[in-house]
Amino acid sequence: METFAVSGGTTAASDYAIDVRNLRKSYGKVEVLKGVNFQVRRGSLLALLGPNGAGKTTTVRILATLLKPTSGTAYIFGHDIVREAKAVQQLVSLTGQFASVDEELTGRENLVMIARLLGFPWRQARSRADELLEAFDLAEAGNRLVKNYSGGMRRRLDIAASIVVAPEILFLDEPTTGLDPRSRRQVWEIVRSLQAAGTTVLLTTQYMEEADQLAERVIIIDHGTVIANGTIGELKASVGAGTVRVRLHDPQQRDAAAAILAQTLGVQPYLEADPAALSAQASDPELVASTLTRLTGSGIAVSDYALGQPSLDEVFLALTGQPVEDETHQTEEVV
Repeated sequence: METFAVSGGTTAASDYAIDVRNLRKSYGKVEVLKGVNFQVRRGSLLALLGPNGAGKTTTVRILATLLKPTSGTAYIFGHDIVREAKAVQQLVSLTGQFASVDEELTGRENLVMIARLLGFPWRQARSRADELLEAFDLAEAGNRLVKNYSGGMRRRLDIAASIVVAPEILFLDEPTTGLDPRSRRQVWEIVRSLQAAGTTVLLTTQYMEEADQLAERVIIIDHGTVIANGTIGELKASVGAGTVRVRLHDPQQRDAAAAILAQTLGVQPYLEADPAALSAQASDPELVASTLTRLTGSGIAVSDYALGQPSLDEVFLALTGQPVEDETHQTEEVV
């Protein structure tokens, strides 16, 4: 994947690209954001995590000037998002969960149209469209109607449309929702390239692997409040010294294995996405060894086990009290 050129430079004297201060948003008596505070350094990638309805999308829409906060404020490269909304709009771009390109146009026509709307002359608009199609591995599909694109191709085109004029800050609101693993990794490669070229990225996601792969820092928001803020290593260390992961030969025995882990380790195990795997907090190797002995003594065959740091999924569960939503049921927040 190519490295994407990012135009411009720093635009205001600020240590942070994004500086959020006591941000609140209410709809009548429903308080969606309850005093959110965080900062994002220039050129970094921050992941904003949280359950559905936690306030992630509301936060992003406010920062992108699509919503006004009830109180509090935020600064984008030193510009107040309310008082200087037009200046902020020149610096940011937002890609939501669902593709916003026109399905009745070709990929090339979409990009040319957006470039023209942004003031490009015809020749430059076509040149920029070709450059982006090549960079996003869409050159061969450039003359096909978007309605015939796969989900991954639409998502790549949508991100390309977001950077026709390369933004200082790119908001990615659950950009890989519904994509297959290969398409998801292609989007990750694009995001890495954008950040490497200097763009600051704020990513909302419910895929813990995505945050683990991309983010330098993570914020977890729940019920409109920031409940954790730190590097992935710091968050993993905050919920326990270690985790034992067990994979069974027979997935049908997972419930029985979970009961044994709960009894011997004194904590409730976490059931992994892999139907044959489970994990639990454990820092004592001898206790882990006795747990494995009990499993085999109960006729439960273990194909693999490891003792290491907790996963980001387990961090999420420990901090929010609920597991990450099944990715097949993820939906955009309505507030």
